[in-house]
Amino acid sequence: MSRLEVSCRLGYPSGFQLEAAFATNALVTALFGPSASGKTSLLSVIAGLRRPLEGRVRLGDQVWLDSAAGIALPPEARRIGYVFQEGLLFPHLSVRDNLLYGWRRRGPGAGPITLARVVQVLELEEVLSRPPHTLSGGQRQRVALGRALLRNPELLLLDEPVASLDERLKLRVHDYLEQALREWHIPTVYVSHDATDVRRLAQLVVVLNQGRVTAVGCPADVLGRKSNPGDPAAS
Repeated sequence: MSRLEVSCRLGYPSGFQLEAAFATNALVTALFGPSASGKTSLLSVIAGLRRPLEGRVRLGDQVWLDSAAGIALPPEARRIGYVFQEGLLFPHLSVRDNLLYGWRRRGPGAGPITLARVVQVLELEEVLSRPPHTLSGGQRQRVALGRALLRNPELLLLDEPVASLDERLKLRVHDYLEQALREWHIPTVYVSHDATDVRRLAQLVVVLNQGRVTAVGCPADVLGRKSNPGDPAAS
């Protein structure tokens, strides 16, 4: 598993400051914390969507960002699949064409991820010809995950992909996500404020609060078996 190393210092006009760093070899690393703690901002730095005042992002032997050396690869030069909270599918394209959009932008070197296998794993056969507005929330997130996988990414970024779903759909999408991760073993950074999600999916947790890393460790050590005082679910 490629080692991911991230550090950044990022400021906002509001006065919020993100100063965070972590390193991980885990298959799934969760960025966990309350709303406005800096989770999505840190994910955006990894993706190249935000450029910090100072920072470094390295995956294996690839340096995507090194402010001291003047390196800052654009998002399209980083082998990343990104799934947003609302999926953000192209409304004018069918499910098949949304998936093909990811496949046509796959990284160099054909990987093992094929359209046929993604459709099979995520059970999308019956909706391939449908437009996004006819899909359920869970179906839209499965299509967004499939599109991200078909980019042949070296790193998968998931920004609270089940936050808008009810509990039944959330569990269903998690089932599909776990199957995809077992199949393709893509290192993943998963943003969540839900401790239950983190315990289920992650091997390493990076806890953020007010723009700072306050804890790093396995879910059992950092979160315990029940909600701790810093867990938003406890409030």
